[in-house]
Formats: sequence, structure tokens, C-alpha cells
Amino acid sequence: MRRIVRLVIVLSVLAAFAAPAAMAAERMWIGFHDDPSFRWVGDRKARVQGASQTNATIMRLLVQWNVVAKTRPSNPTSPFDAAYNFDDIDEAVRAAQENDQEVVLTISGTPRWANGGKSPNIMPRRVADFTSFARAIASRYSGRFEGYPFVRFFSVWNEPNLTQFLAPQFNGQGRSVAPANYAKLAAAAYTGIKAGNRQALVSVGETSARGSDKPTGLRPNHTPGTFAELVAKANPRLRFDAWSHHPYPFNPNSPPTQRVRWPNVSLALLPRFDAELKIWFKRKSVPIWITEYGHQTTPEDPLGIPYAKQAAYIQQSMSMVSRYSFVPMFIWFVYQDTQGAGPEWESGIYTRGGNPKGQSPSRFTTTARPLDARNGVVVVPRGTLTPLINVYTRRYCANSSSGTPVGMTWRVFRGGRLISVGQQTAPLRNDCTISARVRVPGGVARGQTYIVTFEMNNASGVLLNRRITLRAAS
Repeated sequence: MRRIVRLVIVLSVLAAFAAPAAMAAERMWIGFHDDPSFRWVGDRKARVQGASQTNATIMRLLVQWNVVAKTRPSNPTSPFDAAYNFDDIDEAVRAAQENDQEVVLTISGTPRWANGGKSPNIMPRRVADFTSFARAIASRYSGRFEGYPFVRFFSVWNEPNLTQFLAPQFNGQGRSVAPANYAKLAAAAYTGIKAGNRQALVSVGETSARGSDKPTGLRPNHTPGTFAELVAKANPRLRFDAWSHHPYPFNPNSPPTQRVRWPNVSLALLPRFDAELKIWFKRKSVPIWITEYGHQTTPEDPLGIPYAKQAAYIQQSMSMVSRYSFVPMFIWFVYQDTQGAGPEWESGIYTRGGNPKGQSPSRFTTTARPLDARNGVVVVPRGTLTPLINVYTRRYCANSSSGTPVGMTWRVFRGGRLISVGQQTAPLRNDCTISARVRVPGGVARGQTYIVTFEMNNASGVLLNRRITLRAAS
């Protein structure tokens, strides 16, 4: 949240960052994580468009450092070093932008040249190499380079509380080592991302829902609660904008309301997790991004749930987390059942052949629509006559450069009655937003809710509509 003169602007994701605990998250970024569908299949552009038509407003992509940089770059902080191959990421980010969606990039996986020829789940020998890569990718998508979209959200590593993604979790003496190592990775990435794009928001964690906290056995992993606590002990001053988590049910048949034994963390335990994170990191607020969640279906997976139950769980899970003021993001895994480079997942809302799984797509659409983070909530001091409103206009960055004027007609409604109307132009910012100052006769009154609509157009004739909720600060 930031102050502009006397205005307190609380818009979209930022509203959830500072909302009182008793309030719901009125808006959330909602979308899908599905790298195969959005990056590698032949009809990927159609799938991105299809996702946007379900009211998805964000796309999560996993960026493997070991794949993007198979050889050591000569200028590692340069976003255009010849060693880097961002081609499929570039295309997916552009497709998201063309469909009015934000992107969150999760960077993970160490190249062999950076860790002595070992597997991607082993730490780099020099975390400064990870800082350089993070800076390069954040710079590439900073909005400063023509043709390369602005990326607002980043996260660091994938499920680092599991041996599969960060090893070792424990040393030969059974002592926990992964949380302290991850604290180094997170600090290194945060520094690099902010150096490349100071406007970017960075989450850490990306924790899996469960673990054993045992150094021996089939799963020598950490539970998310233990892992986060030990990360905080390793670096109590770790800087981040949010904690990311994957609160999957322990089996597909378990409902979103499933309660598990702490320090495992399901959807139902997110309030406790958030409270503990604030204690461990000594913060007044810790937003939690849900960057993976889903339920697999039968008959595709013998252990899955029927299509009708998946549709019900989609609505239930979204409605459930919308009551958590600290959750500004919810990402479903995956959009369409696809066999990718890794294990198959059957948690898509479409079958592998592209057929809808019963009512799952329509339930996703209707539940996501009222939570659309692009239609933000703005809170200003009581009596403000001309509030300044920041508006998301991502689609315009697909065919207009920074500084391009955007025309608009805005209307202010109170109790369904039109009380003010105006027209103006505003320059498109490099982060794909514009600012507009509207007029509220008599000033914004306490206890009143105003709806501000924007009808916008650019030189290419692209039309965008936004609906902003305006209130006075209590």
C-alpha cells in the first residue's frame, strides 16, 4: 500500500496485503498453472484464450534455470545473453498479455555448471549465480524492452521442503539443512529480482502441503510449518512480499475443508499458518499466494473424484479462501489434462481431449467472476472529492508501448444512481496500468459504497471495461 498525497490506494492484490483479519479477500488473482498447455502443445494459444474465457486473470509458469541456461552465460545479469533460451516463456507471457492476464514466474532448478555437475535439486555453489539469473529474467520482463511484457509476480523455487526439489533436506547426522539453504536461495533471488524490476512482487516458500520432518524413511522431507519456521530462524530478516503455498488435500477425495495434523498445512489450516508466519518473521502481515491447488478426477485417475464433485470442490475451495483476507491469489493445477515432461496430472477442468469435465469449467467461471482482481477495491480518506484510481489495462500492452494515451469514459454510481461522469486520456505505464482521477460530488462518504465504471479504448480500437469499488476509509 502506498500514500499519494492524502490518498490511500488499495487496489486488487494490494488490498489483501493490508486488509484487517476480519475482512474477506474481496478480490483475488485466479488462474491456472499448466506449462504443457500454455507452452508446449500445438494448440497452446487457443488454450490460453480458453483459460481467459473462464475468467482466469493470471497464469503461473515454472522457469527452470537449468533448462534456460544450459551453459554458463558470459554476462549473466544480461536478459539477452546468448546462453539464455527464453523462447517458450516469451511466447507464453505474450499470449497471457494478449488475453488480459497477469503472470507469475516461479524460478527453480540449478544448472550443472553452477553446482558441480549435479542434479537440478542441488544448491548452486555460489548463490550469486542465482542472483544474476533472477536479475536477468526480471529485467527481461520489466517492461523496459519493447516486445517483452511486464511480469508483476515472481516466486522462488518449487516445493523446497521436498527432497525431490531441494536436496539434501537433512545432512548425514540427521540435522535439518534445507531450510537454511533455501533462506540463502530466497534472499539471493529477491535481491536479483528487485534489481531487475523494483516493481515486481516476490513470494518465497512455494511449500508442499505435507512432509514428515524425519531424516530417514521413504520421505525425508519437511512439513511446511516446520520448514517455514526454520527458514525464519535461518534469516529472520528475509525480505519477501508474500509466502507461496500448495495446500493440496492429502488425497483427491478429501474436501477443501479437510483438516490435517499441524505442521502440515491444508486449505483449512491456512489461517493458523498465516498467524505463525507473522510470528516467525516478526511481521504485521504475511500474504499467502496459493500457487497450486486441485483435485484429480476419475476415470482418468482411479483415485480421483467424479466430475460433479470436482465442480463442487472448485466452487468450495475458491469461496473458502475468498474469506481469508490474507490470500490475494489462487491458482488451479491444471487447466487441461496433459502428459508433459513429468508425471501425468488429471486435475484439469478439461480432459486430455479437450472435453469439459461436466460443470467444472462453468463452475470455475462463475466463481471467479466476482473475485476478478482487475476490478479492484479502492479505499480513500473520507471526504475525498477527486480520488485517483489505478486501473489494470494489461491487454493494451499487447499492441501499445509505454506512454501511449488511453481514452476513457468513467462513471460514478452510488446506490445504483449515476452521480458523475467524465472523459479523459491517460498514458499507459510500463506495468500495464493507467491512473484516472474521477469526481465524487460532496466527497466520498463514510458508510457508502460507490461503483466506478471505466469504458476504455486505445488507438487500435481495443475496448476494455473495468468496474472499481470505491469506499471511504473507516
